Amino acid sequence: MNLRLKLKRIGLLVSLLIGTCSMAQSAKMEKSIVRLVDKNLDASIELLKKTVNINSGSLNMEGVRKVGELYRAELDKLGFTTELTSGEAYGRAGHLIAKKDGKKGPKFLLIGHLDTVFELDSPFQEFTMLNDSIMKGPGVADMKGGDVIIILAMKALKEAGALDDMSVQIIMTGDEEKSGSPIELSKRDLVEGAKWADIALGFENGDNNPKTIVVSRRGSEDWQLTVTGQPAHSSQIFTEDIGTGAIYEAARILNEFYLQLAKEKDLTFNPGFILGGTNAAPNEELTGGTAFGKNNVVAQTVVVHGDLRAVSPEQLQKAKMVMKEIAANNYPKTSAVLLFDNEGYPPLAKTDGNMRLLEHYNKVSNDLGFGAVEAVNPRNAGAADISFTSGYVEMALDGLGLTGGSGDHTIEETGNLNTVGVQAKITAVLMYRMMQRQ
Repeated sequence: MNLRLKLKRIGLLVSLLIGTCSMAQSAKMEKSIVRLVDKNLDASIELLKKTVNINSGSLNMEGVRKVGELYRAELDKLGFTTELTSGEAYGRAGHLIAKKDGKKGPKFLLIGHLDTVFELDSPFQEFTMLNDSIMKGPGVADMKGGDVIIILAMKALKEAGALDDMSVQIIMTGDEEKSGSPIELSKRDLVEGAKWADIALGFENGDNNPKTIVVSRRGSEDWQLTVTGQPAHSSQIFTEDIGTGAIYEAARILNEFYLQLAKEKDLTFNPGFILGGTNAAPNEELTGGTAFGKNNVVAQTVVVHGDLRAVSPEQLQKAKMVMKEIAANNYPKTSAVLLFDNEGYPPLAKTDGNMRLLEHYNKVSNDLGFGAVEAVNPRNAGAADISFTSGYVEMALDGLGLTGGSGDHTIEETGNLNTVGVQAKITAVLMYRMMQRQ
């Protein structure tokens, strides 16, 4: 055997030995991470209970900041540089931002939110335990459970010695449930974080099924239709001078929306509010108002308010174009103005990167003994903060939060506390493996 062949074989053997040692070290680290999640689990559950009992409705800015201060203290202990920003410019409490720069691996953006839908006047203010694992409480699943999972995963990584080399930014927004305005300011920190990051992980509760994960979310944008007709005595309706009136024209437009767009996969457009008659005066929030009309008068005004949800920017723009064309093709003696609110949430598009990240997540879940995880139907995943990372990060997943509950946004909201440790283990091991791949 010549010297060159001997050296080649020795090199291969050394490579195999190094690879075997590296795999053994990785397996040891992952076992340590899992053990440390279990070690810190009880304290994390107590933190969850404490913060669920603090009202942090989006408009209760003091409560939102109080929850943020508690989470901030936990992240300070882990070596993050933290800040509670001011939301004065957009009329909300602000965000909790925590940063840590590492030496290797991808840059991770972890997303949570501090606020809930339950304001101070809600009857739902404190948690109760329905059994040893199911907690009923305001924001337990959406999404204080997810916030606690982030902290628990970071604590396990820190104590295992894996966090030090990681680059991580955590943003817990203070206005996910009711965004501040202008939204460009409200979501600016989130967008800047996305521009910095390679991988975004969102800790909403998805569809509450631990066997699914979110690879795409539909965006949400409001629209308002205002229709004007020619008022006159009802006996003159359909004549050349009077035409059809505003109500017939509004009905035509809405029906055409349905006929032309209802079969588009994953697209929805809901007219949730309508006022019409001789006069229509909606309130500022477009949640009510007054209308006056008589049977013998042709309707002069109709106001319709709704939302539009699409799974990709392209689908959203196509739907808006079709809706505008329908609204412009009016019945006789009527006119219509269709306006879209550009302060909505963008879609989180399904990308190859997101699907690759799902593969890694699924493998971690299987390897840890928690079973397979598949992509959730985007019809079951509404708009969320992670959507603002779309187009900036290489990979994104959402729905990593507390699952197994039900009743989101209602006084029956529940979450399964058994999933806190499960989700934290998968998150922490996933981040460790993604760092090792670099």
